[in-house]
Amino acid sequence: MTPIFTTNHLIARKFQPEDARRLYENHLEKEMKQWIPGESYADPAEAESAVKFYSGCVDKKRLPYVLAVVLRETGELIGDTGVNEVSGRPHEMEIGYSICKKHSGHGYASELTAAMTDYIAKTFDARILYGRVMRGNEASVKVLEKNGYRFVREEFGAEDDPYGKGMLVYQKEC
Repeated sequence: MTPIFTTNHLIARKFQPEDARRLYENHLEKEMKQWIPGESYADPAEAESAVKFYSGCVDKKRLPYVLAVVLRETGELIGDTGVNEVSGRPHEMEIGYSICKKHSGHGYASELTAAMTDYIAKTFDARILYGRVMRGNEASVKVLEKNGYRFVREEFGAEDDPYGKGMLVYQKEC
C-alpha cells in the first residue's frame, strides 16, 4: 500500500477494504464517541461503505479526503485523519484526526496533525485550515496549539455539538 505521507512513527494511506473492521472498532471507543459522536458507525457494514467512499475520494483527490493512519513499525490501523471543505469559502478547509485510546498519549496526534496540515496546504491549495474541538477536549486543544493553530472563536448550536457546550474553533493560515 502506497503511503500518501509518512512521519517518524506513522503512515497515512488510502483505506483498504480490510481496514473496515478496525475502523469500526476504533470508533466504538468511549473516548471517540465522547469527542466525535457523529463519527461512529452503526455496524461493520456501515464502516465498509465508509471505507469504499473514502477510498474513492482519495482516488479522485476530492473532499472529504480521509486517510487511514497506521503505525510504521507494525502496520496497525490506529486512527484516521481527514479534511473537508468549509461551505461557501474556497481555500478554507477543516482538518480532523483521531487516534485510538491504546495509542493515545504518545504524541501521534500532534505528529499526524503537523504532517496532514502540510499535506493539505500543498495538495488542496488550502489557505486557511480550521480545527474544531468540543469544549472540554483539552488533548485536542493541545494538539492544535502545538501545531500553530490559534483560537479564533466559539460556536454554539452546531450539529456536531450534541452536548450544547460549544465548539472551540482554531485556525491556521497556510
